[in-house]
Amino acid sequence: MTECGKEYIEARQGVLHLFAVRTHLKSKSRPQKVCLCPFLPVHPLKVSTCLYIIQHPAEESRVLRTVPLLAACLPPDKCKILVGRRFSEDRYPELATVCRNPNTLILYPGAEATNLEEVAVMSPSSSVMIIIDGTWSQAKDIFYKNSLFRLPKQVQLKTNHSSQYVIRTQPTNTCLSTLECAAVALTIMEKNKSIQETILHPLQALCSFQLQHGAQIHHSKEHLLKNGLYDKPMPKNKRKLRRMELLVNNVKI
Repeated sequence: MTECGKEYIEARQGVLHLFAVRTHLKSKSRPQKVCLCPFLPVHPLKVSTCLYIIQHPAEESRVLRTVPLLAACLPPDKCKILVGRRFSEDRYPELATVCRNPNTLILYPGAEATNLEEVAVMSPSSSVMIIIDGTWSQAKDIFYKNSLFRLPKQVQLKTNHSSQYVIRTQPTNTCLSTLECAAVALTIMEKNKSIQETILHPLQALCSFQLQHGAQIHHSKEHLLKNGLYDKPMPKNKRKLRRMELLVNNVKI
């Protein structure tokens, strides 16, 4: 067995371990063991693009996170995960080199971001993409407080698809999980539509298992606010309150 093959199996076993331990859940109707291996690709997907996942430390403690599923679908050398809040050039020389590479892209929406579809047509040589994994506020903090992440070309996804990660609340109807962003991005960069279907398969299975055993579908905060279903206290912070008003009024934030 090749070294890459060993690492891929270890990644799959990591996914099995992650989703097998369910005894701490409050609902006794939830399954104690759920194996997602049958829904993962038999062999890692062959891609030329390398993903660097910058993961906020808080994501490590989440049981139903999506990055382990993503890593289990790709070769180990094509999905590298770095956990932290601050990334200096001294502590992360490899990451600094990647960020200074003119072919590196960082997936983060904003006024300065270019649609990935346009970049893929104009610059087909791009082979490295950085994706930040965390809540929107965590991702924003990481992006703006690490100067290294301002060096790569900033890109965003132009999609109207709703997230299939229905067991976790998203800010808006079109916000996607890290796995979904990676699946769409790889499909565009590799020009292979089957990649998205393959990567989404274990996520769909995970959500299906949870819904069958007591979990509820989580609508986006945007949906809840617009339909008068948001039952939490409104924030006192003026900035947060303003963001919620923008969600209701369909203003892109």
